[in-house]
Amino acid sequence: MSVALPQPLLFETGEQRLAALEQLARPLWLGGLTHSQGSLEPRLLAMNALREELFTGRSAQAANWQWPPEAIARPLAQTLNVLDLQRFCQEQAQLSDTVLLSILFHLDFIVDYQDRGATATQATAMALAAFADDWRERSGQMDELIQVFGLLPEDAKHSRWDQLRGLLRSSGWQEVLRIHRMLEQLPELAKIIRELGRSRVTETPDDRTQATVPVLDTAVAHKTEERTVHVPDMPGQTRGIHRSDRIARMLPSETMLLTHPRLRLLWHARRAERTLLSYEDDDRMSEVRQHQSQVQQPRPGPQAALQAIAGPMLICVDTSGSMQGGAEAVAKAVVLEAMRSAHANQRACHVFAFGGDGEVLELELGLHSAGIERLSNFLGQAFRGGTDICGPLERVIAKMEEVRWQRADLLLATDGEFGATPEVAARLGAIKQSLGLRVQGVLIGDRETLGMMEVCDAIYAVRNWRRFGGVHVESPVHTASLTALYFPAALRNAENRATTVSGDATSAAVRAGLLRGSAASTEKDTAQLTPPSDASP
Repeated sequence: MSVALPQPLLFETGEQRLAALEQLARPLWLGGLTHSQGSLEPRLLAMNALREELFTGRSAQAANWQWPPEAIARPLAQTLNVLDLQRFCQEQAQLSDTVLLSILFHLDFIVDYQDRGATATQATAMALAAFADDWRERSGQMDELIQVFGLLPEDAKHSRWDQLRGLLRSSGWQEVLRIHRMLEQLPELAKIIRELGRSRVTETPDDRTQATVPVLDTAVAHKTEERTVHVPDMPGQTRGIHRSDRIARMLPSETMLLTHPRLRLLWHARRAERTLLSYEDDDRMSEVRQHQSQVQQPRPGPQAALQAIAGPMLICVDTSGSMQGGAEAVAKAVVLEAMRSAHANQRACHVFAFGGDGEVLELELGLHSAGIERLSNFLGQAFRGGTDICGPLERVIAKMEEVRWQRADLLLATDGEFGATPEVAARLGAIKQSLGLRVQGVLIGDRETLGMMEVCDAIYAVRNWRRFGGVHVESPVHTASLTALYFPAALRNAENRATTVSGDATSAAVRAGLLRGSAASTEKDTAQLTPPSDASP
């Protein structure tokens, strides 16, 4: 029989002093153990309390701190409240740890400043000034990131901030800020991009979309029921004769038996056996009863709708030379808003920037330093070259064949100066039929074209695109639907295709000498005509 050995107590006392380390992130361990200010146990406990204040977004209260010393704690709390770092750190564990690590780093220089001849007050002021200068610039840049993207990138939450700091000082980032300011003047464009992608309803309730609806609750109902009960042998109406042991209702013939000395024994036997002939009485009485039952009772109450996950987005942006000026700025705004919307809702987004033949650039715009750098480079470059829509459409079709992108929708931002080949248009139409793909067009021009109307299911026209290029001139045409208005027969819709005759069929009809109305109405029938041998071409 094995006996459990007692726990060793040799290192228990020493380990108890470091118990607070279990609640701290590992990068904070070294600074917490080797810091020059204060003693070990109060410092570790105070680091946990300070981190909790940052994470919950509470203002710094130096009176509640056990560390650092009061001479340092008061100005440190004032610095944190002036910088308002709590609004960035709220519910952000990584950023809270980064701020706390920065506090440890700068306060550890106080002894160095004193060693160089500064007093304790001067050394504290120098350390806190360095901390404030570091985070004042960073706070402004984080405000810009939240303003543009709606949330902080992952690189802004930890110590690898330097990889992002240089990018936020570049001219490309200034172009990002300019395009973001322009988006405020295009609210309809932002709405279209946010609604892009077919949603998929999940089984998870969405607490943000609660509505008051009738909710059925189980309740107990008390019901009163009145019924008529048949009461046998109750004095009332005489129905007939039956056998019983009731002396008061027996027939006179049975009474005569009692007067006979021997037959009275028979009477007693009949009474014992309940076979005396008696009058049968019958009566009815009303009875009221109450009984309980479970019922479904409606009441108004909150009910959360099921959470819907929006599908991914595919963005095709025209970067040809005809887009220079205001149209180029609007196209860049489409890319920026697509990236904002995708990462705000955790949706996949893939951008195709296309120009001439074979010029297709695919962009993966993640919300991190590399993705922001790719976005800045794209928004900072000028558009030039020709226009070929077939290349990006073929890549979109190939993308739709992957399982991840089969619920995606396509947004096409262009001036419409292109035309897809019939083969590519037919393949795109087949994808629309089989997978439910929708193509939303953003027309950055004065009128729609045949190529754009054939590809897009709906077109949103940006009529005032010129003013985004610095030219305040109204559109020279009164409507963007000139083609549909004045040239309806030019559209390649189903009705026009059914009545269109090819050039070969027309030549065969001319050689056959057929007149209008005398030939078969379809191209198939016309192709079967055989021209006479003496027909001249």
